[in-house]
Amino acid sequence: MRKPESCAVIGYGRFGALWSSVLARDFSVRLYDVSAERQASAAPVKGVEFVTLPEALEADVIFYAVPISDFEEVLISHLPYFERMGSPKTLIDLLSVKVHPARVFERRLPKGYEAILMHPMFGPDSVERVGNDLNLSGLKLVMDSFFATPETNEFWRNYFIGRGLEVLALSADEHDRWAAESQGVTHFVGRTLDEFGLTPSPIDTAGAIKLQEIRTQVSKDSWQLFLDLQTYNPYTVPMRVRLSAAQDKIFNKLLPNRIYKDKLVVGIQGGPGSFNEEAANYYMSRTPELEYELKYLHTTENVLRALHEGRVDRGQFAMHNSIGGIVTESVDAISRYNFEIVEEFAIKIAHALMIAPGADFAKVERIMSHPQVFRQCAGNLRAKYGRLEQVSGEGDLVDHARVAQLIASGELPATTATMGSKVLAVLNGLKIVEDNLQDLDTNFTSFLWVQRPS
Repeated sequence: MRKPESCAVIGYGRFGALWSSVLARDFSVRLYDVSAERQASAAPVKGVEFVTLPEALEADVIFYAVPISDFEEVLISHLPYFERMGSPKTLIDLLSVKVHPARVFERRLPKGYEAILMHPMFGPDSVERVGNDLNLSGLKLVMDSFFATPETNEFWRNYFIGRGLEVLALSADEHDRWAAESQGVTHFVGRTLDEFGLTPSPIDTAGAIKLQEIRTQVSKDSWQLFLDLQTYNPYTVPMRVRLSAAQDKIFNKLLPNRIYKDKLVVGIQGGPGSFNEEAANYYMSRTPELEYELKYLHTTENVLRALHEGRVDRGQFAMHNSIGGIVTESVDAISRYNFEIVEEFAIKIAHALMIAPGADFAKVERIMSHPQVFRQCAGNLRAKYGRLEQVSGEGDLVDHARVAQLIASGELPATTATMGSKVLAVLNGLKIVEDNLQDLDTNFTSFLWVQRPS
């Protein structure tokens, strides 16, 4: 085939600007960007002319350097121009994924047109400028001849080899498989380091400096590019799953199954006198030879965080009640942590209404307790104590054992009552107004006993 007289680059982002300079040495280059403001503010480049869209699409070969997610929409908007021109052209995409543009070309490429899938495996920060030229020596370029004639494909292959590039012939599927675990991993790690807040230190090793370089390089690219790389490559989802699993595996290897050899440290959802304490003591009574210590962490979130960070060996929290149903607090927390379920077990629950020892019940205005308690006693509370406001606290105060402590110490007003086991009342010196307020006598709560992943 004859050498094309003109090439167009659609898209004046960081890479579109670089690619225009690459082609300008040997071709008349027309550059178009949908943003007139970006075109107007661009620095002049020898051999590159900023033109209108129709003028750009008149070029012999058109390179697309647009965002991955915009590619199909951009190509569709060009089809009416191509229909009027009549003369077939060669379209080459420069996207960082290849299966997606291949499918777009299969659906949208005008009849008689040729198409090449191309991915330069470098960016503006990788190219060295030597005088008025760009040194591309040793850099890599992936090509898939796709819907191009052998002559067209060979022309561009030889051209880029002549520019010093290492040209790799890969299918779109092969490219995306490799790219997911090279470029995809690099960008994901770089963004993770940026989110982590990695900063240079006076004692950085060579490895730490390389991590800084990755973070800096990746963060120069737009978030849209990162998002498109991770969502338009069909192989990045399994890559991220494997990467996450590998991180979890390494993290868990750093923590032993048990921190202390002489006792088992158990983090529980409740405080002293809570049903969680009763359940944990019941569970551990089955292995009386094993010493254990309970850590009162009040919420499922606290339990699972402590387990994840290695501050406890086992965790326990309520999961379901025969009357109140699922424990929403626990569902919310388990969505954020990895753990293994050792066992699910249940104990029978009975709820008592209690107030401060010197309080006048006629002046009590509210009951503060866990939402599950209110669900389990809804009927009796409505019938007997409908005048009392039902309140669930924030943070640790969602645990009625913690509320009982604060009522006993006077940190919560005497106008506040709480509900829980009779043990809770005895432990804190509270006065029981009425016991067994659960709507059904057969009221069981199931608990999960959990540990860090093996």
